[in-house]
Amino acid sequence: MTIGTTSAIEKRELRNVLGAFTTGVTIITTRDSEGKAHGLTANSFSSVSLDPPLVLWSQSVGSTSFCAFNGGEHFAINILADDQIGLSNRFAKSGADKFAGVACTDGVGGVPVLAGTAAHLECTKIAAYPGGDHVVYLGRVERIGCSGRRPLAFYGGRYMVPYAHELGPMSLVLSGIEPVSVAAQRHVQAALPAIAEEVGQHTLLLGVWGNHGPTVVHWEPSKRPVSRFFPPGLVVSPTRTTTGQAFCAFLPESVTREFVAEDLRQWRDPGEDEASQRARFDATLAEVRERKLARVVDKEPSVLHRVPTVAFSTALYDAAGAMSMSLGMVAPAHQLSADWNGAAPRALLRAAQGLSDQLATLGAKE
Repeated sequence: MTIGTTSAIEKRELRNVLGAFTTGVTIITTRDSEGKAHGLTANSFSSVSLDPPLVLWSQSVGSTSFCAFNGGEHFAINILADDQIGLSNRFAKSGADKFAGVACTDGVGGVPVLAGTAAHLECTKIAAYPGGDHVVYLGRVERIGCSGRRPLAFYGGRYMVPYAHELGPMSLVLSGIEPVSVAAQRHVQAALPAIAEEVGQHTLLLGVWGNHGPTVVHWEPSKRPVSRFFPPGLVVSPTRTTTGQAFCAFLPESVTREFVAEDLRQWRDPGEDEASQRARFDATLAEVRERKLARVVDKEPSVLHRVPTVAFSTALYDAAGAMSMSLGMVAPAHQLSADWNGAAPRALLRAAQGLSDQLATLGAKE
């Protein structure tokens, strides 16, 4: 560790040291005397007191919006969510109208409160203190809001996302969902042989949302197995498989977002428009939600089963009404019709409804 004295400290060294402290990311907003909105990205926000409720943040005296904040009576602290990096970058720059196209409402004193944030605090400025090349603003909190969304973090000059230390990065993908209990998983597995008979002896698969996304944890080969390849713990594509599409359709978007973005990037053809690719996937999810069923038809031999296949998947719900597992069915294309209203997918939906009812009862007893 290098230790410097006050006189010997260089700005770059100091910036590196300060960057070792992980912070949240905020956008501070206000309105000037003429009603014009101003905002800037800052990570200097800090709590001061609970009683009375006080917070502070600091601003460079050279900032283009310094006069607006220094002369204003109110400000809002918008704590950004993990998908608002673009918004952070926009407000970190000076120049063009930063609020163009940005959804917001008026808070205390008319200050802009941004939409989609993790939380916000609307404040009355009660003091300003000079601090070198910055001014420290002290505010009394008048109104607050919290969405429960995962916040954005900043460390060492890079954006980060926080996670629970005891779970490691796994907590990032499990936040917002309830982990599947062993009892629930065993209950469903025990029912699969009978369900395989109901759907026409097609291969069944049980999926969960794991720390790497959609994961097949159990196969029921049936009397007419699709192939001889049934690897447990198989992580599958969130966008190109029925298991993945079912989870993406019925889990909170905050849980699946990063996996979907990366999967779409990997499968994007050279020259393919990103927005068009995303729009097609969103249309697929809309159909899955409408039909309560995902379907994928592989006309070419699949990588896993090595034959053309037809697959369907649907959601299983827990006692709280949230998706907990997926129930899927796959068969060679010549054995299973791709008709949405075919006997097999209808039977799969009925079985899933029955299992969800049972899981609700099981969850109530736990």
